[in-house]
Amino acid sequence: MTAEPITTAKPTHRSAVTNGSEVLPGVDGRSTWVRRLRDLIESHIDDLGGLARVTEAERSLVRRIATLTVELERMEARFATNGQATAAELDLYARGAGHLRRMLETIGTKRRPRNVTPGVDAYLADSRS
Repeated sequence: MTAEPITTAKPTHRSAVTNGSEVLPGVDGRSTWVRRLRDLIESHIDDLGGLARVTEAERSLVRRIATLTVELERMEARFATNGQATAAELDLYARGAGHLRRMLETIGTKRRPRNVTPGVDAYLADSRS
């Protein structure tokens, strides 16, 4: 008895989030919140070496990191506008910042440069053609 091979879904059969046409399903991507989220996701993915070098688990963590960052920034703006923060707000902010730090440690906080130049072998092979 042979098992059916697992096939990859065609791009048209994948979710809008998976294929990159939406950041969040059913949410207007033009809002300030979603635009900032998208910018942060892109920046973190670039820091990790680009989309081709990032695992699905890292992509998932990056989304959560970006979400926490956007919300922490919103809290900071509210603190600045109000000129203060309550003890409860500071506690929530500190817990969110702690979670963010731990997630950043998980994926690594050092930029992973992408190799944008070909290796010596590729350069020599190309020059011989």
